[in-house]
Amino acid sequence: MKQLLFVSLLALSLNLSAANFEYPLQPQQIAADTFVLEGKTEDFSKDNGGFIVNSGYIVTKDGVLVIDTGSSRRFGEQQRALIEQATGKKVIRVYITHHHPDHFLGNQAYSDLPIYALPATTQGVKQEGEMFSSNMYRLIGDWMRDTSVVAPNQEAKLGREIIGGHELEFLAFKGHTHGDLAIFDHTTGVLFAGDLVFNQRAATTPHADIIDWLASLEQLLNIPFKVLVPGHGQVTQDDQAIGQTRAYLVWLQTILQQAAANGLDMNEVMSTPIPVDFKQVALAQSELRRSVAHLYPALEAAQLKPTQQAE
Repeated sequence: MKQLLFVSLLALSLNLSAANFEYPLQPQQIAADTFVLEGKTEDFSKDNGGFIVNSGYIVTKDGVLVIDTGSSRRFGEQQRALIEQATGKKVIRVYITHHHPDHFLGNQAYSDLPIYALPATTQGVKQEGEMFSSNMYRLIGDWMRDTSVVAPNQEAKLGREIIGGHELEFLAFKGHTHGDLAIFDHTTGVLFAGDLVFNQRAATTPHADIIDWLASLEQLLNIPFKVLVPGHGQVTQDDQAIGQTRAYLVWLQTILQQAAANGLDMNEVMSTPIPVDFKQVALAQSELRRSVAHLYPALEAAQLKPTQQAE
């Protein structure tokens, strides 16, 4: 009876939070001075307000560095208020790992600060930001109220930089998007991998180049990290999430190429059974359907070219 009452009270609390548009932000310390706000491994919904991404922050002697700002103005504002209240320090810089909406639409709360990103990320925000924003209004409703697109205003400088006692290395990759920023803190051993890595959550592919992505994962394995922060899913202290992401992408690429070679239509490919290795990976079936829509037309067209040339 007590357990049932607890569950009921928890559900009521979550409903009240949603009604008040309060995100359940719980900082998780993963290393010295280093914290993560872990999102749910779900699709965007009005229940979660778009809180499906991992954002992080590093508390340095000079102030706080924020990594990714979430999916709305409300998220960014609540994130910044929490950080500055909990640490007693001001946020001094923001870094955006890539241009997908759940990672940058909170920028509005930091528009008075330098917001760093790779050039391809800034270009992506400028080109697709308004489309992303409109789609997010449709998906999460009033959580997005008064959100507007704020593009990064500084180019992330690659290489090492000491900021407030932390030796940070900024690394440019590609594959998940055309510009994927990873941040490695040599002082603590924490690697913020962005959406190059998913942990127990199927990878998203709207801008993916799987060959480039696999090459980037191989490079991540060469980084001597102690703690890995994926873009989605739980923080880990080993490379299993990199391995899982790699295995998923190899499987995805293989079935798409085989389907194109065999002349299957998109609906047939979308119904491909999920293998046992990925049965427990969140959203595997729904992300497969999306990936077919994203990637399959180009593979079909590539199969048709030799036939057309022969004619």
